[in-house]
Order: sequence, then C-alpha cells, then structure tokens
Amino acid sequence: MAKKKVETQNFSVYVKWFWLTILGGLLIVVLLFLLASWGVFGEMPDHTRLENPTTNLATEIISSDGELLAKIYHNDNRTPVDFTELPDHLVEALIATEDARYKDHSGIDARGTLRAIFTLGKGGGASTISQQLAKQLFHGEGAKDILGRITQKAKEWIIAIRLERQYTKEEIIAMYFNIYDFGNNADGIRSAARIYFGKEPMNLDVKESAMLVGMFKNSSLYNPRPAWNPVGTKNRRNVVLHQMEKYGYISETVKDSLSKLDLGLRYSPESHREGLATYFRAYLTDFLKDWIKNNPKTDGTGLYNLYDDGLKIYTTIDSRMQQYAEEATSEHMARLQKEFFKQNTPERNKTAPFLDLKPEEISTLLNRSMRQSERWRKMKANGKSDKEIIASFDKPAKMTVFSWNGEIDTIMKPADSMRYYKSFLHAGMMSMDPQTGHVKAWVGGINYRHFQYDHVMQGKRQVGSTFKPFVYATAIDQLHLSPCDTFPNTKITIEAGKFGNPLPWSPNNSDGKYGGFRTLKSALANSINTITARLMDQVGPQPVIDMAKNLGIESEMPAVPAIALGTPDLSVYEMVAAYATFANKGVYNKPVMVMRIEDKNGTVLYQFTPESKDVLSEEVAYVTTNLLEGVTEGGSGTRLRTVGAEKWNPVYKEIITGYPYAFTNPIAGKTGTTQNQSDGWFMGMVPNLVTGVWVGGEERATHFRSINYGQGASMALPIWGLYMKKCYADKDLDVSTGEFERPANLSINVNCSQHNRSDSSDSDGFDDSLDF
Repeated sequence: MAKKKVETQNFSVYVKWFWLTILGGLLIVVLLFLLASWGVFGEMPDHTRLENPTTNLATEIISSDGELLAKIYHNDNRTPVDFTELPDHLVEALIATEDARYKDHSGIDARGTLRAIFTLGKGGGASTISQQLAKQLFHGEGAKDILGRITQKAKEWIIAIRLERQYTKEEIIAMYFNIYDFGNNADGIRSAARIYFGKEPMNLDVKESAMLVGMFKNSSLYNPRPAWNPVGTKNRRNVVLHQMEKYGYISETVKDSLSKLDLGLRYSPESHREGLATYFRAYLTDFLKDWIKNNPKTDGTGLYNLYDDGLKIYTTIDSRMQQYAEEATSEHMARLQKEFFKQNTPERNKTAPFLDLKPEEISTLLNRSMRQSERWRKMKANGKSDKEIIASFDKPAKMTVFSWNGEIDTIMKPADSMRYYKSFLHAGMMSMDPQTGHVKAWVGGINYRHFQYDHVMQGKRQVGSTFKPFVYATAIDQLHLSPCDTFPNTKITIEAGKFGNPLPWSPNNSDGKYGGFRTLKSALANSINTITARLMDQVGPQPVIDMAKNLGIESEMPAVPAIALGTPDLSVYEMVAAYATFANKGVYNKPVMVMRIEDKNGTVLYQFTPESKDVLSEEVAYVTTNLLEGVTEGGSGTRLRTVGAEKWNPVYKEIITGYPYAFTNPIAGKTGTTQNQSDGWFMGMVPNLVTGVWVGGEERATHFRSINYGQGASMALPIWGLYMKKCYADKDLDVSTGEFERPANLSINVNCSQHNRSDSSDSDGFDDSLDF
C-alpha cells in the first residue's frame, strides 16, 4: 500500500512538472513575443512605418507615347505595380509554392508551424508570405545563432500579424512581388518581367510566371542566364508548375506540356549605358540633378533623391521616333565606317586614321588625349606618377572594344586602343516639332557604352553651308529680296577694314566655277559662296549674328564676314531650334524635353512653361523656307527625291537601286560641308518636324580624303532620309506630307518661272555610283 502511495505521489510530481513546463514554456513564448513587440530585441516598425514601409524606388523616364524609356537608380531598380497589374497565374504560382493556406490564415500558418517543429524543418519551412514580406521589409537576413534566429522569428511573426491587420491580402501579395530582388538589377516584379522576358508583368505567360516565382527560393542560385544556372532554374520552374497542378490551378496536361518547354528567356539588361535614348537620358540626369538642387521637398525634409524616391519624368521623346532615329543612324554609320576603314588602311594612309597632320602633330594629339582619358584620371587618383601612367599605355591588357559587328574581346595596348577609337566616325541627331518645341528624338552618338560624348548638345562643330540661311534670312528681312532676284556669280572681295575685317576676304566657290547670274534660290540650293558673300557685303556680319542669336544660337560668333560660310562652331541642338523657327512662321520655340515631373504618389512637382518669341515676320520665314525647298528640288538634296536605275556599286560589290528615299512631298533643307570634309551636316524640314544631323570624326583630322564621301550630302543626309522613311511608314505618327503654309498677304514673289535646271545644276561634285 505504501509503495502504491509513493508511486502516486511520484506520478503527481511528474504531472505537476509537466504542466509547469507547458505553462512555463507558454509563458516564455508570451514573454518572448511581448519583449519583441516592446522592441527589446531590436527596433520594431511603428504604425507609421507599417503604413509607409521604406523601399527605394527608381526614377522612371516616360516617353510622350506612354512607354517606359528607362529608369534611373543606384542600387534598386524598382518600380512598384498594383495587384491589379499582376496576372492571376502569377499570384496562383506564388501561393501554390510559398503559402498554400495564404487566404485562410492571419499572418501565421499554425499547421505549417507545428509541422516544421515536429519535423525539425525537414518537411519544409513554415514562413508565410506575410512573414517573408516582414523579413524583406524590416530586418533582412537576421542573425545566424540559435537565439538570434528565435528572436528574429518572434519579430517576424509580430510584424506579419500587424501587416495582415494593416493591409489586404492583395496588397501584401503586391508588396511582396515589388520588394523582392530577382538579381541582375531586377528589383521587383516589374523590372524582373522586363529584364528577363521584355514584358510588363500582366503580359507574362504561365511558364514565365512559374520561373520568376521559382526564383523566390534563391535568386542567386536559380538565375536563368546562360552563364549562371539555366538548368537548375528550369528544374525549379517545373517544381512550381507541379505545385500549381497539385493545388488545382493548372491541369496535369498543361503542367506536363509546359515542363518540356525551354525558359524562353529574352534577357534585356536595364543599365544606364544600354537601351533606348541613352544620350538623352544622360542629359536628362544632369537636368534633374540641377532641378532637385533648386526644388526641395515642400514638407521640409530636404531634397528629393533622384535614385530612390520614385520620381516620374514625363518627356517629349517619342519612343517610336527615337527607335527609328537610332536605327537610321546605325544603318548608315555602319556602312560609312566600312568605307572609311577601306580608305584608311596602312597601305593607303600611313598616318591613319588622320589626314593633314605631321607625325609630331599626331604625337601631340595622342598625348593630349592620353591625359584626358579615364585611365589617366583613375591612375592619377590612385597616386601613380605621370611616368608610371604613360608606361601603362604601352602594356597589353584585356579589354572589350566596340565594332559595328559587335563587341570584341581582345588584348591590346591602351595606346593602340585609343588610336583605334579615334578612327570611328560619330553622329549627332535631333528631331523636333517646330510648333511646340517638343524634342521627339535625340541621338547623341553611335554607342553610349563606348562613346559617352554627346554630339547633340555637348559637341560643337563648324556648320559650313547650313549657316547660309541665316545670311539669306537677314538679307530678305532687311532688303525685301525675292528668291527670284539674281546676282552675278563672280568673285567678290570685302576689303580690309569694312565691318572691322582685319584682312581682305574673297571666298571661292567650292566647284571653282564662275560666270553668269544665279537666282537666290539656285545660289542657296547649290551653296554658291560668292553670292552668299555678296549678301554679307550688303547686310554686314553683326545683323547676321543678331539674327542667329534671336533664332536661338547661344554660342559665340565673331563679327567677321567669313561667318557667312559657316565658320562658327555650333551644336545640333542650336541648329535644329533655329531652323524650326523658319518652319514655325518666324516664331522661335525653345526646345522642350521634360513635360512634367511627379512624385511617387502622382503629385505634380514640375510643369514646363513654354518659352517662345517672335523673331521673323511670317513672310520672311516663309520665303526663307521656300529658298530651302530649292535644295531638294534642284540642289545637293535632290537625291532625296530620285530613284536611280539599278547599277553596280564597286565599293560594296553589290547591285543597288539608286537612292532609296524617293520622297515626293515638300521638303526644305540644307547640306553643309566644312574644310577638308571634317564635318558633314544636313538640316531637313517638313511642316511639323525639323531634324538636324551632323557626322564627323572625334578629331577634325579624321575625315575622308575626297568630297565624294566627305560632304554633308553623303555623310549626314542619308541618316535623315532613312529616318523619315521609317517615320512616314508609321502612319500613327502623322508626320506631315503637305506643303508649308503660305502667308495670306505674301508680297514677295516666290514663283520664279525662269528658274530652271540649267540655273540650278547639281554642282556638289558627288559621284552617284558611290552613293549610300
């Protein structure tokens, strides 16, 4: 009996300790949660932070036709999307794979937690989507020791429950997709969809959604890029498809068929040096930095962060026209460069890629470029001496260099690579609506990754004969001249002292031909220098400069008669704005690139204000435009209108069919070529679009030897022609094919019945058999 009593007492002790243990454990758990909620184990987000969790959002650059051109960011390339922008199968893939009972719990999955405890995690984790979001938003990876992981889990549970109270299930799903880092600068689902598949999230198909959801397990491990782990990524995608079939979101047949397919990757990295409108984006970044300095936040919290505050920049760039401009530039420049390399082999040009320079001049040029290079700057910053830096330019190194056939991985001396890069011809192009000033396309160069210098606004080069319309417009304005007025095509000398000219000035015609008379229309169409000089002699250089300034030219110009032939260095940006004034009936509109800026909540922070002024009478603007039409009717621009017969091109060893443009609509324009063919220009206008193109080498000594290839009609005009053909083919753009509007009370005669082909022969010296 006593023994039985002792056993009963012992059993009572066990029961007592059992309940004490259970209660103690519960008390510890409760205390753990209380301490965590009080912030003992680290700061916990308050109501305000839960309502506005801190995430870095990239600035978006949006085109006038509503397309995302690019994003500006440092580390987080993130643009949030709403739940309504996610396809159903993407959400279903996430729930099936990460949290099957997501819709039934309030932040913590009790069944999953118990399973994880009893199986020691071997049956899968127990973190819900809400818990994973809490981890992503507020405390990252956490500690590695056991105690740290326990306290982290407690914080995670509390935050998850608070998130469930604060947000709807749909909002939590969207936040989770927006916060996750999918690798390769794909921060958030929108960036991931664009970078891996070139799509918006809503356009993803089931297998693409499954791949992206599969990356939630480990985006570094399950990276689809060929150099990483495409096989493992495909296997992980198929696990997600299996989960979707398991929970009834797709059928077994669909799962089996999709599992056999490749990933279908269309990898399109989003970086600052790749993509559409790279040069424009570089300009825009500088513009925004200046704007931010002068426009602090209204709540007194400081300045906006260009990279993290999720600003939206609405631009005037049309993504379609930008694409056409870049395609036209690449198509022509690749062919032009091919010919340039052919003419500058060591056998044909011992100083290639330079002409007109002595060896010591080339050495001076290359030494100057060496000291201006990025390599020099970085080595100097690291404390290297000039002698060490110079020596490094002669040591072969691995590098990736540009070519028109794709990048080349090679080993080359930096000094040789520098000379190689100076052999490339460059281009600058800008297209603008003259009525609004909206810039529609901006191509600053041939490849931003390798050549960052912008030839639209930064670059300024001699403009050649494209300056002559400013002289003609001044003469028409002051002297009321008509395009039909004639002048002798004979040499003229402006004596020293006149207009402050230090020396006599007597220009020659480029074709060396003189005699007879020319109408103004013929003279401008064929760039007759002597007649331009006669107009300058009558009006003087200062009024021409004043005219150019009123047209938007900001660069300095010397008040000497020689400017009539285009000696000033001007930018494509300035020239397009100036020519646009002629097309806009004499009203100058300052070019506009940014329409408005919004914060991440859609509040308008900046709205552009048009800047315009009357420069010319409508009559003078129209007459000048009429003169410029002569360039494409009977001058150096006539190739825009003709389609030649089929013929053999000896350069490219192929049969070509004349000029590929064949425009029939009214076009006003002007070609320009500078001394030694260092610069080629073409300014082209239709009533609602003005476009300027410049082509040349980085150094003025990098140029074609002959006028056949070196003139503006063959270097720059083809880019304009290709671009306009693409624009006209896209009927949605509504680029004008009509006539320039004639003023109602036009008093100047523009109908020159005596103006014929013999008076306006194409004297540009161009060999049609070598046309592009």
